[in-house]
Amino acid sequence: MSLPRSLSVAIALAVVVLALGSLLLILAIGEAVFTIDARLDALPSWVAALWWGGIALIGLAGGLIVWRLLMPKRRRKGDRDAAPPDAPTREEVEAALAEAREAGVDTSAVERELAELQQRKQAGEVHVAMFGEISTGKSSLVSALLPDAEIRSDVLGGTTRALQRYHWSSPSGDSLMITDMPGTEEAGGELDAMAREEAARAHIVIYVIDGDLNRRQHTALSDLQALGKPLILVLNKSDRYSRDESRLLVERLNQRLDKHPLSVLVQTTAGAERTVIIQHPDGTESAETRPGIPDVRMLTRAIQRMIDNRPEILENLRDSATFVLAHRKLDEALAVARREKAEKIVDSYATKAVIGAMAAVAPGSDLIIQGWLGTQLVKELTAVYDTKASKVDTELLLKLVQQHVGRAHTLLLAVAGNALKAFPGIGTLAGAALHAVAYGIIFRTLGRALAASLASRGEFHPRQTAKQFEETLGEDLESSARRIARLVVEQARRGKAPADG
Repeated sequence: MSLPRSLSVAIALAVVVLALGSLLLILAIGEAVFTIDARLDALPSWVAALWWGGIALIGLAGGLIVWRLLMPKRRRKGDRDAAPPDAPTREEVEAALAEAREAGVDTSAVERELAELQQRKQAGEVHVAMFGEISTGKSSLVSALLPDAEIRSDVLGGTTRALQRYHWSSPSGDSLMITDMPGTEEAGGELDAMAREEAARAHIVIYVIDGDLNRRQHTALSDLQALGKPLILVLNKSDRYSRDESRLLVERLNQRLDKHPLSVLVQTTAGAERTVIIQHPDGTESAETRPGIPDVRMLTRAIQRMIDNRPEILENLRDSATFVLAHRKLDEALAVARREKAEKIVDSYATKAVIGAMAAVAPGSDLIIQGWLGTQLVKELTAVYDTKASKVDTELLLKLVQQHVGRAHTLLLAVAGNALKAFPGIGTLAGAALHAVAYGIIFRTLGRALAASLASRGEFHPRQTAKQFEETLGEDLESSARRIARLVVEQARRGKAPADG
């Protein structure tokens, strides 16, 4: 790449000046060092040692300070494990909850979540959520941990569809609540909403497999690890594998867990019934079903280690995940409230557009005849989504919409005419009614496009909204026209406009 002559000359001069300055600095430092060294020669040797030792200490301290300032800070393992990244605090959730209540948002789901968290904290139990596909022996594993519990299991799989909870006291006396979750295969391999929420509420998550991970299991395990919780991957029915097969399988599974420091792998034998072939003395063979001997010692030890290894981290992780869940539910409730309010505003302005169009006398009026209505629609919808629209952006949106409407004017009138055929008796009002239906469709489509854009982007983007308006104007046109036509006929028959709203 060739540079302009003037720029090349400037760079060359800068390099020369920098080189001269560096040379002068080196000479000045060298002269100072030689001068000091000559003077120290006339003094006792301990004075020189003290002098140069002090200089070295100052240099070392300065270097350490610079290194600490410039190097990225590493969080300690305990701090990293204490809370998922970007997890809101209780105070932040409660502040957002109070603000949502004042805005009239339905916060009952969030309040139930926080109440459930408080109830679990007061109970003082360690909550363990157990996941896995059907047929992996998940329920049999719970039976092995809790031999006195009555657990229904079906060899065909699919019977564990509801949450089943079991109390268990660990060998060290800790009180645990084990939740047997529905098989992940029943949800297409992905965690459904119920499973995600229960995993977020738990202190420890267990995922049961009986072999190498398939695609569904890989997806479900990744979803669970993304929660940032202590996770135990259980290789059940491990007695089915030879020593070499087991070693290779364990290596592959541990590689899958390497990037997740809170995850561990254990092997168990749930003790399900096994069919064995018996050879009799006469040479005949017969099949016999025998109960297996359960071995869940590695699992119980892993659970106990997680409980004993800084239990405050378990509590913080559970609380933080629950706050994330509560905050997400609050966002969902707010989105629903905004959507419902936006729909009412859009319907209101579609009605006002119809009334304004029927009141207009001069034919060929501007297709967005009520510029004020369009401006107010934008203002009210942006207020719902806590953003603002400048006058310039609002005018740009209405201009872009008007340009597209002008091109689609004939289509809109044709669709409006077809919709009005279902209402005989319009008579002399047919011309005004056609335009009224068209205006109602325009405002309804514009309002929906703007609301959708605000919901997805959180900001007012006139060009993106206009593009979405253009793309959706032709969608479900007949249905919208019939709905608006019914409103037009009602207004024509009343002979008066309804109250604004």
